[in-house]
Amino acid sequence: MPELPDVEDYRAALIARVVGATLTRVRVQGISLLKTYDPPVDALHGRVCGEVRRVGKRLVFGFPGEAGEEDLFAVLHLMIAGRLAWAEPGAKVPGKVGLAAFDWSVLGDPDTPGGTLLLREAGTKKRASLHVERGEAAAMAHDRGGIEPLEADLEAFRAELTRERRTVKRALTDPRRFSGIGNAFSDEILHAAGLSPVKRTDQLDDEEVARLHAATQGVLTDWVARLRERTGDGFPEKVTAFREEFAVHGKYGQPCPVCDAPVQRIRYADNETDYCARCQTGGKVLADRSLSRLLKDDWPKTVDQLEGA
Repeated sequence: MPELPDVEDYRAALIARVVGATLTRVRVQGISLLKTYDPPVDALHGRVCGEVRRVGKRLVFGFPGEAGEEDLFAVLHLMIAGRLAWAEPGAKVPGKVGLAAFDWSVLGDPDTPGGTLLLREAGTKKRASLHVERGEAAAMAHDRGGIEPLEADLEAFRAELTRERRTVKRALTDPRRFSGIGNAFSDEILHAAGLSPVKRTDQLDDEEVARLHAATQGVLTDWVARLRERTGDGFPEKVTAFREEFAVHGKYGQPCPVCDAPVQRIRYADNETDYCARCQTGGKVLADRSLSRLLKDDWPKTVDQLEGA
């Protein structure tokens, strides 16, 4: 799922292309995409985009109304597999993976085609969503309420982190606590902070909370800058949760870039948590539910036992 740095990359590229441009037409192909019917999606046709903002992991397009008209907003959530691409004017919606196309005019010239924003979603489960809302309040109702991690000072960060007793990993990825952090970047943040993903929030001391706050802002700031530099004046491509430069996420079995110990994982449902036992858990290998139940007493308890096996 695109997380804060990826969505910020999309947002910057979209601002340069659509703010001040007219949305001439929306072509919805995926029947599951549109989640609202009033106002209809064609109410956006002919409207000038006034802003593109990020709300958590969502992109919100604002369309101010003229005299006597209400402001309209399009709220787009890419979910896990949704991706955006910028194409030539009138580009065809791709076959099986295409969900919608948004046709835009040239900036400031509503009569001249400028480009098409394509929405694709791979896989059989179509989870991406588009809501068309009337007014600011309805659009912002999609905000899950988490604080912006890049704007939060240490005390605000601490208050959200410790509001409930749960694992640090779960707290970071809870959109009601922190906006825009998901599975991939939480792994990277916890590795940078040197903290176990399963440590409870009420067990963190002041130094660990400060370390986690610094790592959260450092990792996210670094990746926003990296992606923007990489994209430049182009449009984001290869948006993925698995990046070569990541330290641990998606790197199971590969050497940790800090200590060379093999990266470990905990698998659950459709997700996995990746971590370095030596850097984050004092050498302890955390129990993976599926494997530890199978191996029982043969399951290694430390990274040293694992490497010696």
